[in-house]
Amino acid sequence: CAVKAAQVLSEIAKNEEMKKPCIEADLVLTLIPLLESTDQEMLLHAGRAIGRICYDNRDLQEELVKVGVITSLVRILTDYAESEPLVHVDLLALCNLADLDTAREALSKTKVAEQLVKQLRRAENHERLEIVFEILQALAENDALKVQLVEAGVQEVLSEILLRLQGSSQAEDTCIVKAASDLIVSLLLGELSRSTHIFLASYECNTIRLLILESGFLKTDGNCVRMVQLGVIHQLLDLLEKHVESGDVSVQHAALSALRNLAIP
Repeated sequence: CAVKAAQVLSEIAKNEEMKKPCIEADLVLTLIPLLESTDQEMLLHAGRAIGRICYDNRDLQEELVKVGVITSLVRILTDYAESEPLVHVDLLALCNLADLDTAREALSKTKVAEQLVKQLRRAENHERLEIVFEILQALAENDALKVQLVEAGVQEVLSEILLRLQGSSQAEDTCIVKAASDLIVSLLLGELSRSTHIFLASYECNTIRLLILESGFLKTDGNCVRMVQLGVIHQLLDLLEKHVESGDVSVQHAALSALRNLAIP
């Protein structure tokens, strides 16, 4: 009965005119406890109903965070990581909340970074990639989450994605490459240097090459100065020496190009 009621509410909430009566009846607060269910159908319909009622309503979204919806969303993403419908609804909810400072603060106290990196790696279509990237870009504005994302290995997945899409002329692929490159830049910038140090320390040759070739990060004087201060020149020289021996010309060219850019400022 409760599952059916949640399903009916999720359908009603599709209608813009019905959102106000749902809000006035405090249906959102009634639906929140249903997110603790272990019934996947219940979670799906309750999640959809809450998402539709609260969409584009900042006050309601703040209320959701206040009553602890973040914990429920991360739990669902963790426990049902392979349930595509549930993951989709969950990611949409996180996407709608990720711009809130209160939501980011709450998320920084969870293991959402690990789960989002897993979903980024599992993503098989452009729509899913775009949703995850939108969430990650918003979360990268929080210093604690930035470190957690790098510690969870997001840079490795970004490298895999850039390698896979490198050279593609399809508009959708170009958008994903830009999103990945923008996220790399966000992870490297900011007052907090810990994420930058972890990022640089975890570099595989592909990561360095793709950062240089795809993101345009070293084309800005300020970024060049920052990289010099963090010791990236020594890493590039080590990389160059290693690949002179292996004969990987593309990496040699990338490293030399980066060294040239770093020398200009």
